[in-house]
Amino acid sequence: MSDLTVCIGGQAGDGIASIGETVARSFSRLGLHVFGMNAYQSVIRGGHVYYQARTSADRPYSQGDGVDILYALDRQTVDVHAAGIRPGGYVVFDAEKFAVTPGELPAGVTALAVPTLEIARKYTTQSILQNGAGVGAVAFLAGVPLDLLHAVLTDSFGNKKGEVVDWNLGASAAGYHFAEAHAQPHASAVHRAGPPKLLMTGNQAIALGAAAGGLKFLAQYPMTPASSIMHWLAEHSHSLGIVVKQAEDELASINMAIGASYGGVRSMTATSGGGFSLMVEALGMAGMTETPVVVVDSQRAGPSTGLPTKTEQGDLNLMLGAGQGEFPRAILAATHPSDAYPLMIRAFELAEKWQTPILVASDLHLSENHATVDREEVPLDFEPAPLVTVHPNGHDYKRYQYTESGVSPRAVPGQAGLQFIAGSDEHDEKGHLVSDVKSGIPHWVAERARMMDKRMRKLEGLRHEAPPPVLEGPEDAPLTFVTWGSTVGAVRDAMRVLAGLGKPTNLLRFPTVFPLDPAAVRTALGRAHRTLLVEANYTGQFGRLVRAETGVELPERLLKYDGEPFSPHEIVARALEVMDHGGK
Repeated sequence: MSDLTVCIGGQAGDGIASIGETVARSFSRLGLHVFGMNAYQSVIRGGHVYYQARTSADRPYSQGDGVDILYALDRQTVDVHAAGIRPGGYVVFDAEKFAVTPGELPAGVTALAVPTLEIARKYTTQSILQNGAGVGAVAFLAGVPLDLLHAVLTDSFGNKKGEVVDWNLGASAAGYHFAEAHAQPHASAVHRAGPPKLLMTGNQAIALGAAAGGLKFLAQYPMTPASSIMHWLAEHSHSLGIVVKQAEDELASINMAIGASYGGVRSMTATSGGGFSLMVEALGMAGMTETPVVVVDSQRAGPSTGLPTKTEQGDLNLMLGAGQGEFPRAILAATHPSDAYPLMIRAFELAEKWQTPILVASDLHLSENHATVDREEVPLDFEPAPLVTVHPNGHDYKRYQYTESGVSPRAVPGQAGLQFIAGSDEHDEKGHLVSDVKSGIPHWVAERARMMDKRMRKLEGLRHEAPPPVLEGPEDAPLTFVTWGSTVGAVRDAMRVLAGLGKPTNLLRFPTVFPLDPAAVRTALGRAHRTLLVEANYTGQFGRLVRAETGVELPERLLKYDGEPFSPHEIVARALEVMDHGGK
């Protein structure tokens, strides 16, 4: 088996995500890698939704191109996805609900009518049980053993009444045996590849990484697609020793997080672009008071509410300029759950050491989709560094003391002899305010400039300590992809396709989107024969940032802003165009 993709489609309320996760879990328990994309609308019922689970012995980084097994719960799913079924594939459907004729399917695709409703009625009048029969048929075609499927279903329904579990086990067995009697397993059917792998969403990896990084307080207001960070941490808060507070809005969330951090507790908040827009004033206060805080922005398609259940990388400009005036920050971006975990640990380390806000850029494609992670990629024995605070030494304490690095000695409330003022106005080394009657007087004008210089020196430290750009692939390749965030996944898959075509490429990805090291970036890009910028926004925001910071232009671009994630074939086509025809 090299690659197998299962797609389940229907309407919101049909249980599509549950079926898809069952299939994805089954693959991961066989020791296979999985990428599972959950595509849904912003309605509770109705509208076309689907879950696409792609599995392989080698890690797939995106939903891929094409489908091998399509389980259609309604006619629209066939209309939308049938054209993408590869030769040798199947369409699983119930003829009692709608018809599928061979003539409307691509050549070499088989229509398998499974009586899912008839099977369901043997157990209950609830039509949702048809999903059990359908997933059984899909499991047989995909090569998943029935006992393994039953173990996954038992775990999934374990908190429900016994008869619900028994019904699903019976229906899935009936669907499995029906397919066994009327079809052959797909030519790329799966087989056991090793010990089970962890299956998690990007948000679960972000939450787990935050806990490993020493998080003790989360304040958050729910906003798709960041909400499940709070859900996961709330569910595990007691065992992890983390206080989780659902605030009344995003303004309260970030102010609570800043307040907790001021008190010496590692804190964070998470939101999407709309909520982050409301947080920017408080973010500036964290910059002025030099209070560490981690903020996750899981981007979705804007402006305004835009496409609230679709993905984009359109908030980079917002994160770069968030907060009034200028203050140091870093923007980190994960590509996959496997690196979201260590990236969150690094975010807390940077926030604590440099006493400044650290922003983590995610997006819906990373936050809500599933991927497998090897157990060694999430070491749970990480021990966060303790809070470093100043100790009384008999001298006047200067919370904002001028230092070469820009980092001043930190105290927390309650330490005897270390009282200080932490105002949101400009201040001197002890925190005494410079604004109002002192502003405009030459001595205090100079003090303001000196304090700004001190704070901004942190950028140099962040520039050297934040994760550097990473080159993947052969050092000398005709084309270098330049990208960041979840878009890296589809680029990685496209690179495999291009290599198979005899077109080697490499990838320069940026775990740290800001601040950039201009000299290092210029050197890395200077080695490239030709570049292709790939971003999920309209204006190529990261490309603009690279040009502003380094003077290097990235003329060839592939930009996507329709709310859908990149597919490898789109990147392959544009790369071939650039390599073969100079991008024209």
